Amino acid sequence: MVAQTISPAAIFGSEFLGSALLMVLGVGVVANALLPETKGHDGGWQMIDWGWGVGVLAGVFAAYRTGGHLNPAVTIGLTVAGKDLAPGIPATLPHVMTYIAGELCGAFVGAVLAWLAYKQHYDLDCDPALKLGTFSTGPQIRNYGWNLVTEIIATYVLIIWVILSGYTNVATITGSASIQQISGSLIGPLGVTLLIMGIGNSLGGPTGYALNPTRDLGPRIAHAILPIKGKGSSDWSYAWVPIVGPLTGAVLAGLTYQIFW
Repeated sequence: MVAQTISPAAIFGSEFLGSALLMVLGVGVVANALLPETKGHDGGWQMIDWGWGVGVLAGVFAAYRTGGHLNPAVTIGLTVAGKDLAPGIPATLPHVMTYIAGELCGAFVGAVLAWLAYKQHYDLDCDPALKLGTFSTGPQIRNYGWNLVTEIIATYVLIIWVILSGYTNVATITGSASIQQISGSLIGPLGVTLLIMGIGNSLGGPTGYALNPTRDLGPRIAHAILPIKGKGSSDWSYAWVPIVGPLTGAVLAGLTYQIFW
């Protein structure tokens, strides 16, 4: 890929848009599955898993100029691995902070948009825990230590793949008469979509697989601020787990790359 020159505002905007699209589809699919009187009520885990996967696909394409991180764990993992954040965007502290700011703000706005789409359903009587569950993650069995371990392992799987996938972005197939080239512009987003869905099915059961600090924090802030009828607590006592766990998994993945590759 050719190096690019991109301003801080463009970096912020790219990650903001990608993260907002991810969240409006991700929060939206959980709202469709959990809230009363929706067309998708009781749609189940696979419906939610597919919704988040397609949300990642849309967000990564929207944020293509900045590598489609959408996730501070991706940004931190690439930084620790000693790699550029995207072609022409070195992993300097100002760039890293701009990425994270865009990701967090986009996550908040995407959650607000999903709430607007389902406003009448949020107004209906419903278990407050279900309303919170449309915005942020929560454990099935609350044990902070083990919940943290789950998030670390799940995020490690995601980030080590993201770091190493740079070597598989372009595949060449040699035929008898010509060489066909498959561009990474589709392979990368589709690959991470399928991986997210695989992680959800394999490792998402205990905690709901946040994998992304801003995926949980931005919507949780939205839940706390928005005038949602009967919403109950935003469960801030758990909020540190989907922040610390993914960031720890990202650092471990980056260190793994530094040591073994």
